[in-house]
Amino acid sequence: MSLYWGSAVRCLLGMCRFLWGVAGPLLLDGKEYSVPMATTEGCLVASTNRGCKAIYASGGAGSVLLRDGMTRAPVVRFGTAKRAAELKFFIEDPANFDTLSVVFNRSSRFGKLQNIKCTIAGKNLYMRFSCSTGDAMGMNMVSKGVQNVLDYLQTDFPDMEIIGISGNFCSDKKPAAVNWIEGRGKSVVCEAVIKEEVVQKVLKTNVATLVELNMLKNLTGSAMAGALGGFNAHASNIVTAVYIATGQDPAQNVESSHCITMMEAVNDGKDLHISVTMPSIEVGTVGGGTQLASQSACLNLLGVKGACNDSPGSNSRLLSTIVAGSVLAGELSLMSAIAAGQLVKSHMKYNRSSKDVSKITSSN
Repeated sequence: MSLYWGSAVRCLLGMCRFLWGVAGPLLLDGKEYSVPMATTEGCLVASTNRGCKAIYASGGAGSVLLRDGMTRAPVVRFGTAKRAAELKFFIEDPANFDTLSVVFNRSSRFGKLQNIKCTIAGKNLYMRFSCSTGDAMGMNMVSKGVQNVLDYLQTDFPDMEIIGISGNFCSDKKPAAVNWIEGRGKSVVCEAVIKEEVVQKVLKTNVATLVELNMLKNLTGSAMAGALGGFNAHASNIVTAVYIATGQDPAQNVESSHCITMMEAVNDGKDLHISVTMPSIEVGTVGGGTQLASQSACLNLLGVKGACNDSPGSNSRLLSTIVAGSVLAGELSLMSAIAAGQLVKSHMKYNRSSKDVSKITSSN
Protein backbone atom coordinates (compact mmCIF):
# COMPACT_ATOMS: atom_id res chain seq x y z
CA MET A 1 0.00 0.00 0.00
CA SER A 2 2.80 2.41 0.89
CA LEU A 3 4.51 1.76 -2.46
CA TYR A 4 1.24 2.43 -4.26
CA TRP A 5 0.67 5.72 -2.48
CA GLY A 6 4.29 6.73 -3.02
CA SER A 7 3.92 6.17 -6.76
CA ALA A 8 0.61 8.03 -6.81
CA VAL A 9 2.11 11.04 -5.03
CA ARG A 10 5.06 11.15 -7.42
CA CYS A 11 2.67 10.96 -10.36
CA LEU A 12 0.56 13.82 -9.03
CA LEU A 13 3.60 15.95 -8.30
CA GLY A 14 4.82 15.34 -11.82
CA MET A 15 1.52 16.67 -13.14
CA CYS A 16 1.72 19.86 -11.08
CA ARG A 17 2.84 22.60 -13.46
CA PHE A 18 2.50 26.34 -13.08
CA LEU A 19 2.93 29.12 -15.59
CA TRP A 20 5.89 30.98 -14.13
CA GLY A 21 6.42 34.54 -15.22
CA VAL A 22 7.68 37.94 -14.17
CA ALA A 23 5.59 41.11 -14.34
CA GLY A 24 7.10 44.54 -14.30
CA PRO A 25 9.05 46.48 -13.73
CA LEU A 26 6.77 47.63 -10.93
CA LEU A 27 7.82 51.14 -9.93
CA LEU A 28 6.91 51.35 -6.26
CA ASP A 29 8.08 53.97 -3.76
CA GLY A 30 10.81 55.04 -6.16
CA LYS A 31 12.27 51.55 -6.72
CA GLU A 32 11.80 49.01 -9.51
CA TYR A 33 10.74 45.42 -8.82
CA SER A 34 10.37 42.44 -11.12
CA VAL A 35 7.36 40.60 -9.68
CA PRO A 36 7.52 36.77 -9.84
CA MET A 37 4.22 34.98 -10.39
CA ALA A 38 3.20 31.31 -10.56
CA THR A 39 -0.29 30.63 -11.88
CA THR A 40 -2.48 28.48 -14.13
CA GLU A 41 -4.31 31.56 -15.43
CA GLY A 42 -3.01 32.26 -18.93
CA CYS A 43 -3.72 36.00 -19.03
CA LEU A 44 -2.64 36.89 -15.52
CA VAL A 45 1.06 37.64 -15.98
CA ALA A 46 0.47 39.58 -19.21
CA SER A 47 -2.37 41.55 -17.65
CA THR A 48 -0.42 42.42 -14.49
CA ASN A 49 2.52 43.38 -16.68
CA ARG A 50 0.31 45.83 -18.56
CA GLY A 51 -0.80 47.38 -15.28
CA CYS A 52 2.84 47.72 -14.23
CA LYS A 53 3.59 49.44 -17.54
CA ALA A 54 0.79 51.96 -16.99
CA ILE A 55 1.97 52.69 -13.45
CA TYR A 56 5.58 53.07 -14.58
CA ALA A 57 4.65 55.44 -17.42
CA SER A 58 2.72 57.60 -14.92
CA GLY A 59 5.60 58.01 -12.47
CA GLY A 60 5.09 55.00 -10.21
CA ALA A 61 2.99 54.02 -7.21
CA GLY A 62 3.36 54.76 -3.52
CA SER A 63 2.54 52.63 -0.49
CA VAL A 64 1.89 53.05 3.22
CA LEU A 65 2.14 50.30 5.82
CA LEU A 66 -0.62 50.95 8.37
CA ARG A 67 -0.16 48.01 10.72
CA ASP A 68 2.01 44.92 11.26
CA GLY A 69 0.80 42.24 13.65
CA MET A 70 -0.05 38.54 13.43
CA THR A 71 -2.91 37.20 15.55
CA ARG A 72 -3.96 34.04 17.36
CA ALA A 73 -7.14 33.68 19.42
CA PRO A 74 -7.54 30.79 21.86
CA VAL A 75 -10.93 29.87 23.29
CA VAL A 76 -11.34 29.00 26.98
CA ARG A 77 -14.39 28.02 29.01
CA PHE A 78 -15.56 28.64 32.56
CA GLY A 79 -18.42 27.41 34.69
CA THR A 80 -20.28 30.71 34.37
CA ALA A 81 -20.36 33.71 32.08
CA LYS A 82 -19.55 35.93 35.07
CA ARG A 83 -16.30 34.07 35.62
CA ALA A 84 -15.39 34.38 31.92
CA ALA A 85 -16.04 38.12 32.14
CA GLU A 86 -13.69 38.38 35.14
CA LEU A 87 -10.83 37.06 33.01
CA LYS A 88 -11.81 39.41 30.16
CA PHE A 89 -11.62 42.41 32.50
CA PHE A 90 -8.31 41.18 33.92
CA ILE A 91 -6.72 40.79 30.49
CA GLU A 92 -7.98 44.12 29.18
CA ASP A 93 -6.89 46.05 32.28
CA PRO A 94 -3.92 48.22 31.19
CA ALA A 95 -2.30 47.61 34.57
CA ASN A 96 -1.82 43.94 33.68
CA PHE A 97 -0.49 44.38 30.14
CA ASP A 98 3.20 44.71 31.02
CA THR A 99 3.16 41.47 33.00
CA LEU A 100 1.36 39.60 30.24
CA SER A 101 3.82 41.03 27.70
CA VAL A 102 6.82 39.70 29.62
CA VAL A 103 5.23 36.25 29.77
CA PHE A 104 4.30 36.32 26.08
CA ASN A 105 7.60 37.70 24.78
CA ARG A 106 9.89 35.18 26.43
CA SER A 107 9.17 32.59 23.72
CA SER A 108 10.90 34.54 20.93
CA ARG A 109 13.38 37.32 20.23
CA PHE A 110 11.08 38.78 17.60
CA GLY A 111 7.58 38.06 18.92
CA LYS A 112 6.45 41.16 20.82
CA LEU A 113 2.92 41.40 22.18
CA GLN A 114 0.99 44.42 20.89
CA ASN A 115 -2.51 43.98 22.31
CA ILE A 116 -5.16 41.48 23.41
CA LYS A 117 -8.84 41.94 22.53
CA CYS A 118 -11.49 39.71 24.08
CA THR A 119 -15.04 38.74 23.27
CA ILE A 120 -17.49 36.48 25.08
CA ALA A 121 -20.05 33.94 23.90
CA GLY A 122 -21.92 32.76 26.97
CA LYS A 123 -19.36 31.27 29.34
CA ASN A 124 -16.74 30.99 26.59
CA LEU A 125 -13.99 33.58 26.25
CA TYR A 126 -12.07 34.31 23.04
CA MET A 127 -8.79 36.21 23.41
CA ARG A 128 -7.30 37.70 20.21
CA PHE A 129 -3.55 38.18 20.73
CA SER A 130 -1.67 40.39 18.26
CA CYS A 131 2.12 40.58 18.06
CA SER A 132 4.98 41.63 15.83
CA THR A 133 6.86 38.68 14.31
CA GLY A 134 9.97 40.05 12.59
CA ASP A 135 10.43 38.70 9.07
CA ALA A 136 8.46 35.50 9.74
CA MET A 137 4.79 35.19 8.83
CA GLY A 138 4.62 34.35 12.50
CA MET A 139 1.71 32.05 13.32
CA ASN A 140 3.91 29.55 15.16
CA MET A 141 5.62 32.40 16.97
CA VAL A 142 2.40 33.93 18.23
CA SER A 143 1.01 30.50 19.15
CA LYS A 144 3.98 29.82 21.43
CA GLY A 145 3.54 33.17 23.14
CA VAL A 146 -0.18 32.52 23.60
CA GLN A 147 0.56 29.17 25.22
CA ASN A 148 2.90 30.89 27.68
CA VAL A 149 0.15 33.32 28.69
CA LEU A 150 -2.45 30.57 29.05
CA ASP A 151 -0.11 28.62 31.33
CA TYR A 152 0.46 31.77 33.39
CA LEU A 153 -3.25 32.58 33.67
CA GLN A 154 -4.02 29.05 34.85
CA THR A 155 -2.47 29.90 38.24
CA ASP A 156 -4.93 32.70 39.04
CA PHE A 157 -7.79 31.13 37.09
CA PRO A 158 -7.51 27.40 37.87
CA ASP A 159 -11.09 26.83 36.74
CA MET A 160 -10.23 27.97 33.20
CA GLU A 161 -10.64 25.12 30.72
CA ILE A 162 -8.53 25.56 27.59
CA ILE A 163 -10.67 24.35 24.68
CA GLY A 164 -8.26 25.20 21.87
CA ILE A 165 -5.20 27.29 21.06
CA SER A 166 -7.20 28.63 18.11
CA GLY A 167 -10.88 29.50 18.45
CA ASN A 168 -11.33 31.06 14.98
CA PHE A 169 -11.49 34.61 16.32
CA CYS A 170 -7.97 35.03 14.84
CA SER A 171 -9.10 34.41 12.00
CA ASP A 172 -6.90 32.29 9.73
CA LYS A 173 -7.69 31.07 6.19
CA LYS A 174 -11.32 32.12 6.40
CA PRO A 175 -13.09 35.34 5.36
CA ALA A 176 -13.85 37.24 8.56
CA ALA A 177 -15.00 40.74 9.44
CA VAL A 178 -12.47 40.91 12.29
CA ASN A 179 -9.60 40.80 9.78
CA TRP A 180 -11.34 43.26 7.46
CA ILE A 181 -11.79 45.74 10.32
CA GLU A 182 -8.87 45.09 12.69
CA GLY A 183 -6.33 43.75 10.21
CA ARG A 184 -4.09 40.68 10.39
CA GLY A 185 -0.50 40.47 9.28
CA LYS A 186 0.33 43.60 7.29
CA SER A 187 -2.22 46.32 6.52
CA VAL A 188 -1.20 48.22 3.39
CA VAL A 189 -2.54 51.00 1.18
CA CYS A 190 -1.08 51.42 -2.31
CA GLU A 191 -1.96 54.25 -4.71
CA ALA A 192 -1.05 55.80 -8.05
CA VAL A 193 -2.20 58.57 -10.36
CA ILE A 194 -2.46 57.29 -13.93
CA LYS A 195 -2.14 59.99 -16.57
CA GLU A 196 -4.91 60.52 -19.09
CA GLU A 197 -2.73 59.67 -22.09
CA VAL A 198 -1.58 56.45 -20.43
CA VAL A 199 -5.17 55.41 -19.75
CA GLN A 200 -5.94 55.97 -23.41
CA LYS A 201 -2.81 54.54 -25.06
CA VAL A 202 -1.78 51.73 -22.71
CA LEU A 203 -5.09 50.74 -21.14
CA LYS A 204 -7.26 51.50 -24.21
CA THR A 205 -10.06 53.17 -22.26
CA ASN A 206 -10.82 56.50 -20.55
CA VAL A 207 -10.92 57.80 -16.99
CA ALA A 208 -14.69 58.43 -16.75
CA THR A 209 -15.52 54.90 -17.91
CA LEU A 210 -13.12 53.34 -15.40
CA VAL A 211 -14.47 55.38 -12.49
CA GLU A 212 -18.07 54.47 -13.33
CA LEU A 213 -17.23 50.77 -13.78
CA ASN A 214 -15.39 50.67 -10.47
CA MET A 215 -18.35 52.21 -8.66
CA LEU A 216 -20.93 49.89 -10.20
CA LYS A 217 -18.82 46.70 -10.16
CA ASN A 218 -16.33 46.76 -7.30
CA LEU A 219 -18.37 48.86 -4.89
CA THR A 220 -22.10 48.60 -5.63
CA GLY A 221 -22.00 45.15 -7.22
CA SER A 222 -19.97 43.72 -4.36
CA ALA A 223 -22.36 45.29 -1.85
CA MET A 224 -25.33 43.73 -3.65
CA ALA A 225 -23.56 40.37 -3.42
CA GLY A 226 -23.01 40.83 0.32
CA ALA A 227 -19.23 40.75 -0.11
CA LEU A 228 -16.92 40.58 2.90
CA GLY A 229 -13.63 42.19 1.99
CA GLY A 230 -14.24 41.53 -1.68
CA PHE A 231 -14.68 45.04 -3.07
CA ASN A 232 -12.24 44.45 -5.91
CA ALA A 233 -11.98 42.86 -9.36
CA HIS A 234 -9.54 39.99 -8.81
CA ALA A 235 -7.06 40.74 -6.02
CA SER A 236 -6.87 37.04 -5.10
CA ASN A 237 -5.53 36.22 -8.57
CA ILE A 238 -2.39 38.28 -8.03
CA VAL A 239 -2.03 37.47 -4.33
CA THR A 240 -2.10 33.72 -4.96
CA ALA A 241 0.31 33.88 -7.89
CA VAL A 242 2.86 35.92 -5.94
CA TYR A 243 2.34 33.73 -2.84
CA ILE A 244 3.11 30.51 -4.73
CA ALA A 245 6.15 32.09 -6.37
CA THR A 246 7.58 33.40 -3.09
CA GLY A 247 6.80 30.44 -0.83
CA GLN A 248 3.91 31.84 1.17
CA ASP A 249 0.98 29.75 2.43
CA PRO A 250 -1.41 29.73 -0.57
CA ALA A 251 -4.42 29.08 1.67
CA GLN A 252 -3.88 32.46 3.30
CA ASN A 253 -4.92 34.13 0.07
CA VAL A 254 -8.42 34.04 1.61
CA GLU A 255 -7.87 36.87 4.09
CA SER A 256 -4.80 38.29 2.33
CA SER A 257 -7.01 39.08 -0.67
CA HIS A 258 -9.32 41.31 1.37
CA CYS A 259 -9.15 44.47 -0.70
CA ILE A 260 -11.16 47.54 -1.61
CA THR A 261 -10.27 49.16 -4.92
CA MET A 262 -11.04 52.86 -5.26
CA MET A 263 -10.94 55.00 -8.41
CA GLU A 264 -11.45 58.73 -8.74
CA ALA A 265 -10.95 61.32 -11.46
CA VAL A 266 -8.38 63.95 -10.44
CA ASN A 267 -6.62 66.95 -11.96
CA ASP A 268 -9.84 68.45 -13.35
CA GLY A 269 -11.10 65.00 -14.34
CA LYS A 270 -8.22 64.25 -16.71
CA ASP A 271 -6.22 61.71 -14.69
CA LEU A 272 -7.13 58.62 -12.65
CA HIS A 273 -6.35 58.15 -8.97
CA ILE A 274 -6.48 54.44 -8.11
CA SER A 275 -5.82 52.78 -4.77
CA VAL A 276 -6.05 49.37 -3.14
CA THR A 277 -6.48 49.03 0.61
CA MET A 278 -5.53 45.59 1.92
CA PRO A 279 -5.84 45.12 5.71
CA SER A 280 -4.62 41.55 6.11
CA ILE A 281 -1.64 40.62 3.94
CA GLU A 282 0.09 37.65 5.61
CA VAL A 283 3.63 37.15 4.37
CA GLY A 284 7.07 36.12 5.61
CA THR A 285 10.55 35.95 4.13
CA VAL A 286 11.86 33.20 6.42
CA GLY A 287 10.53 29.73 7.27
CA GLY A 288 8.03 27.48 5.53
CA GLY A 289 7.98 27.46 1.75
CA THR A 290 10.39 30.41 1.51
CA GLN A 291 13.20 27.87 1.87
CA LEU A 292 12.32 26.00 -1.35
CA ALA A 293 14.85 26.56 -4.12
CA SER A 294 12.59 28.26 -6.69
CA GLN A 295 10.74 30.32 -4.10
CA SER A 296 13.99 31.35 -2.44
CA ALA A 297 15.29 32.54 -5.81
CA CYS A 298 12.14 34.62 -6.35
CA LEU A 299 12.53 36.27 -2.95
CA ASN A 300 16.14 36.98 -3.86
CA LEU A 301 14.94 38.56 -7.12
CA LEU A 302 12.85 40.98 -5.07
CA GLY A 303 15.70 41.64 -2.63
CA VAL A 304 13.77 40.40 0.40
CA LYS A 305 15.18 36.91 0.96
CA GLY A 306 15.69 35.84 4.58
CA ALA A 307 15.72 37.94 7.72
CA CYS A 308 16.96 41.51 7.87
CA ASN A 309 19.47 41.74 10.71
CA ASP A 310 19.70 45.53 10.69
CA SER A 311 15.95 46.09 10.84
CA PRO A 312 14.02 42.92 11.77
CA GLY A 313 10.74 42.73 9.90
CA SER A 314 11.66 45.14 7.10
CA ASN A 315 11.95 42.38 4.47
CA SER A 316 8.49 40.98 5.14
CA ARG A 317 7.01 44.47 5.31
CA LEU A 318 8.56 45.32 1.93
CA LEU A 319 7.19 42.09 0.47
CA SER A 320 3.69 43.04 1.64
CA THR A 321 3.90 46.39 -0.14
CA ILE A 322 5.09 44.64 -3.32
CA VAL A 323 2.08 42.33 -3.09
CA ALA A 324 -0.22 45.36 -2.77
CA GLY A 325 1.53 47.14 -5.64
CA SER A 326 1.12 44.07 -7.83
CA VAL A 327 -2.57 43.91 -6.94
CA LEU A 328 -2.86 47.59 -7.91
CA ALA A 329 -1.40 46.77 -11.32
CA GLY A 330 -3.69 43.77 -11.74
CA GLU A 331 -6.80 45.72 -10.79
CA LEU A 332 -5.91 48.54 -13.17
CA SER A 333 -5.39 46.22 -16.13
CA LEU A 334 -8.42 43.95 -15.64
CA MET A 335 -10.80 46.83 -15.04
CA SER A 336 -9.50 48.48 -18.20
CA ALA A 337 -10.01 45.27 -20.18
CA ILE A 338 -13.61 45.07 -18.97
CA ALA A 339 -14.21 48.77 -19.67
CA ALA A 340 -12.83 48.38 -23.21
CA GLY A 341 -14.74 45.15 -23.85
CA GLN A 342 -11.51 43.16 -24.24
CA LEU A 343 -11.98 40.56 -21.49
CA VAL A 344 -13.39 37.65 -23.50
CA LYS A 345 -11.12 38.28 -26.50
CA SER A 346 -7.95 38.33 -24.40
CA HIS A 347 -8.88 35.15 -22.54
CA MET A 348 -9.65 33.33 -25.76
CA LYS A 349 -6.28 34.44 -27.12
CA TYR A 350 -4.06 33.70 -24.12
CA ASN A 351 -5.99 31.15 -22.06
CA ARG A 352 -7.28 28.77 -24.78
CA SER A 353 -5.49 27.10 -27.64
CA SER A 354 -6.78 27.65 -31.17
CA LYS A 355 -7.40 23.91 -31.35
CA ASP A 356 -9.74 24.08 -28.38
CA VAL A 357 -11.54 27.10 -29.83
CA SER A 358 -12.12 25.32 -33.17
CA LYS A 359 -13.57 22.34 -31.34
CA ILE A 360 -15.96 24.57 -29.44
CA THR A 361 -16.95 26.38 -32.64
CA SER A 362 -17.54 23.18 -34.63
CA SER A 363 -19.57 21.60 -31.83
CA ASN A 364 -21.92 24.57 -31.81
